[in-house]
Amino acid sequence: MVGRRIGGAVGDGVIATVVAVVVAVVGLEAFSVVHWPAFNSSNVTRAVTTVGQVVAAVVLVVAVGLMRARRWPWVAKVLSWVGISGFVTVTLGMPLAATKLYLYGISVDQEFRTEFLTRLTDSAALHDMTYVDLPPYYSAGWFWVGGRVASVLGLSGWEAFKPWAIVSLAVASVLAAVLWSKLIRADWAVGVAAVTTAVMVAYASPEAYSAVLVVLFAPAMVLAWGALHRPPSSGDETSVATAGGWGAVIGTGVFLGVSAMSYTLFFGIAVFAVCLMGLFAWVAAIARRRGETDRAGLWWLRELGPILLRLIVIGVISGALGLLTYGPYLLQALSGHMSNAAMHYLPEAGSQLAFPMFDFSLLGLLCLVGTIWLVLRAASSRRAQALGIAVVAIYLWSLLSMTVTVIGTTLLEFRLEPILQVLLASAGVFGFAEGTRAVYQILNEPKRFRAVAVVVGVLGALAFAQDIPSILNTEITTAYTDTDGNGTRADQRSPSAVSHYHEVDAALLAQTGRPRDRTVVLTADTSFLAYYPYYGFQALTPHYANPLAEFDARADEIARWSELESPAELRDALAHSPWRAPDAFLFRSSGDSYTLRLSSDVYPNDPNVRRYSVTFPKTLFADPHFRITDIGPFTLVVVQ
Repeated sequence: MVGRRIGGAVGDGVIATVVAVVVAVVGLEAFSVVHWPAFNSSNVTRAVTTVGQVVAAVVLVVAVGLMRARRWPWVAKVLSWVGISGFVTVTLGMPLAATKLYLYGISVDQEFRTEFLTRLTDSAALHDMTYVDLPPYYSAGWFWVGGRVASVLGLSGWEAFKPWAIVSLAVASVLAAVLWSKLIRADWAVGVAAVTTAVMVAYASPEAYSAVLVVLFAPAMVLAWGALHRPPSSGDETSVATAGGWGAVIGTGVFLGVSAMSYTLFFGIAVFAVCLMGLFAWVAAIARRRGETDRAGLWWLRELGPILLRLIVIGVISGALGLLTYGPYLLQALSGHMSNAAMHYLPEAGSQLAFPMFDFSLLGLLCLVGTIWLVLRAASSRRAQALGIAVVAIYLWSLLSMTVTVIGTTLLEFRLEPILQVLLASAGVFGFAEGTRAVYQILNEPKRFRAVAVVVGVLGALAFAQDIPSILNTEITTAYTDTDGNGTRADQRSPSAVSHYHEVDAALLAQTGRPRDRTVVLTADTSFLAYYPYYGFQALTPHYANPLAEFDARADEIARWSELESPAELRDALAHSPWRAPDAFLFRSSGDSYTLRLSSDVYPNDPNVRRYSVTFPKTLFADPHFRITDIGPFTLVVVQ
């Protein structure tokens, strides 16, 4: 029974993935053959996006209609997958159709993400995105798969980022629909998957590698509750209560493992939520037996056994998967010196609890309906229990994150808001469906009421969907104003200094005589490493630096080099560097000096990064051992 259910779910997942990939690839290719105007200077792409969203909604309505009529079930399934993946493709792909860059371009955090994809496109080996000879600290799963896809297609990492992000989000969204369909009735599964996909695209898609988990989080929590809470007869409205729940145990372990491979923070909150579910399941089991007369000894402790066994199995599965990407780092961390600033960030959003149910918006209204439904159905619905415990887990994590600020760190709770929005939106869909059904019965089942409810729901979803480009306006605009790896800006304006990177790359290859992945470059223009797979001597900021890289010590070493008095002293310092010394320096020239603009951690201040300049006298490089080449605003110094 377990094998049959798992096999059926996997089969649906594989077919849904193929459908999503085909829809996304065909859609993106179709968008690329037309010369579209830039999003930030025209409303044409926004208009076409709206049309595409309406078409996707019509496809989904047809799919739900077939499911409710119990006709052509496989056609209905495929249509639902086409509709959801098509929605993702048109909502993200159409506004970005005239640029090769993804949301946020190569700015802000997207720079280091592109750098990571570029690294894993260049090689399948698990290397740190910046530092040579170090395993990756950040979870490599999404980037590794994307890098392999880019390598097969012959694309550079930066150019593959946009299509890979959109395709992966389309795939994750249809997989969420498949998972929901194994937990609840098929037509409701399509509705909740479509709504949560829209919320994910609106609020999580800029960080694509975490968004793939955001859209799967709610059904995964329902699955986990089915694995841990096993009342003898629950009247459960989900199918996870069958087959002993071991299929749900395996599925939960796989989700947690994929989370560990893809995004460590979300792995942490998922583990926390599942453990909290285990505690609630134990309390429920004790309460269920309190009235029995055959209790003896430590009966209440024995109730923990089955739950603990399932938690252990989940832990083994997720741990085995997580070690595939995190194992090399953990091994080296046992003997390495670490300095981790990754958790040193506390923006204003991280100092307050998020209450999306009180935002004055369509999403806020849906989340309010979801909150009411969670409370009303907490005692009778396993879905409400699962989603409710997950919501409680996020609020507890948030409070803990604020509490640990007193010891100099955080738990980055502000990044969990998209998950909270998706959880409450999921509950909102169930609340809307059950609420309209209750009103329908109270009003003595008027003939047209169901049609009214459907129309209101669909129009509300379309109203939210067509506003997504406005929600993502800054992210989309940046994709057009940043200079891409070809040295052009998609808005047809003058490019930045990035347009000279191809000359820098050509000079490095010619003067070092080595492949890119055997050259270490010290530069403050770290976006160069996002376009070309050279290793860097120093990362963009301490918060994105590998803890094993000793960011602060490297910064001190760079400052010491700048204070040396002769080329001979610099050559000696480079020869005796504690780390692999730079093979080249990429500077900005300023009078009689070369400058690097570096950064340091100033947490708990907000902003948490201080920028400062290190100045190298040009006389330090007046030696035949250093080959100097001026390229646009840059000066390239190659160590001979």
